[in-house]
This record gives sequence, C-alpha cells and structure tokens, in this order.
Amino acid sequence: MSTRAPARKRVVRDALLATNEAIELARTTLTDAIGEAEVGEHVGARADGDRLVTHSFVSQTPGYRGWRWEVTLARAPRSRAITVCETAMTPGDDALLSPPWIPWADRLQPGDLGAGDVLPYVNDDYRLEPGYQATDDEDADRLAIWELGLGRPRVLSPEGRSDAAQRWYDGEHGPRSRQAIAAKRACASCGFFTPLAGSLRSVFGACTNEWSPSDGKVVSVDHGCGAHSETDVERRPSPPMPEHALDENAVETVDLDRDS
Repeated sequence: MSTRAPARKRVVRDALLATNEAIELARTTLTDAIGEAEVGEHVGARADGDRLVTHSFVSQTPGYRGWRWEVTLARAPRSRAITVCETAMTPGDDALLSPPWIPWADRLQPGDLGAGDVLPYVNDDYRLEPGYQATDDEDADRLAIWELGLGRPRVLSPEGRSDAAQRWYDGEHGPRSRQAIAAKRACASCGFFTPLAGSLRSVFGACTNEWSPSDGKVVSVDHGCGAHSETDVERRPSPPMPEHALDENAVETVDLDRDS
C-alpha cells in the first residue's frame, strides 16, 4: 500500500490585483493616511492567497531606514472591485532594528545592583539547596546548625560553592593578580588573615588589615600584598643634617631696653 503526500494548494497570483490601477489604489491608501512624503517607490508585490495580493513601498518615514509600507488588496470571486484589507509597516532585509528585548533579570550583570534595587526570586536557582531541618539527633543537629545556619530556607549548594570559589580564586584577590605576584609572602602566613568557616576554610579567608588594599575582602591563602604582617623593608639611615650657623655680620642688634 503506497502513501501519497497531500498536494499543496497552489496560490495563483491575481492579475487584476497586480495592475497599475491596483498599485495606485494601494499608494493612495497610504498617502491619505500618512502623507505623500513618507511613501516611496513601489518595490514589489506578493500573492498571499487566491485573490489576495500585498504591495510594498519604500518607507521614507524618518528613523525607519530599510522598512517597507505594505498594503494588502483583495477581491471577491468573479468581481472586479478591489478592496483594501489592511496596511502595515514591516522591516526589510537591511532595516534598522532594535536589539532583541531581554528581561531585566536576565541581562543584569554583577555590580549592576544599586541601593533600593531588588532581585526577583529564583525558585530553581542551582546555586542553592533546601536549608537545615531538625532531625532530633542532637549531635547531627548541632553540626548542621554550625555548617548551614539555623532558620534559613535555602543554603549554598555544592555547585554554588564551587562557582564562588572559582570566581574568587580567578579574581583580583586570588594568586594571579598583579598585587599577589609582586608580594613577597602569601596571606596564609599573615597575622591579619582570618580563615573562613566550613569547607572554604582551607582555601579562603578574610583580610583584616586596614592598611591592605584587600581589607574586608575574601582572599585566597596564596594571595598576598605589601601589608603582610611579617614582612619589612630595609630601613635606610637618615642623611646627616647640617649644623645651624649664625652669621652675626648679617644681624642687626636692637637694644629693647632703650627708651623710645
């Protein structure tokens, strides 16, 4: 048994709707609505269906370079009367278009959030997972409270923790920054280095030295700066100061006890 694909309906371009008379009707429809100055030359016609043709004109509307004005014409079967169906403006191949719209939550970049801004809630954020729930096991609950924090609906997931660690390590407070490369010693041996709690403790800590450019920032153990607590610079002796000399020949002596 053989099968045959259904035949496509053939659209026949209507000769009456493609005449100069039809073109002038389409142009007049546009100029009556928007003015002659905004309608350019006729650039073509296409058959959209039986007895249904759309004519295109160059748009000369300011700000719409490359766009087209379109007028769709139709006629009833066995009728020579032409009817205007609709008009529209559509972009051509070289039309000036705005970039695709992206929701604010999707185009937001790190650092864009300002005072008063609020991020939308992300229900399925892969960086988070459900938080701590009591198990009635005192030792297990104590560990969970210390690791995760009591009362938080969601906590950092392993993926979120890995992303943060990689971002910090590759950033300005990791081992490959210019500041760390120039430093003589690493943060791990600095007295101002305070390790983080939890699984990030072995790699990261916070700088607490007010003289360091990393003060208050999360730094890697192999980061470094010139404010390390155990480094010093060679102290050079101060150059000798010349002794003060009094030139008595350039001094005028005044007797303050003399009667004026």
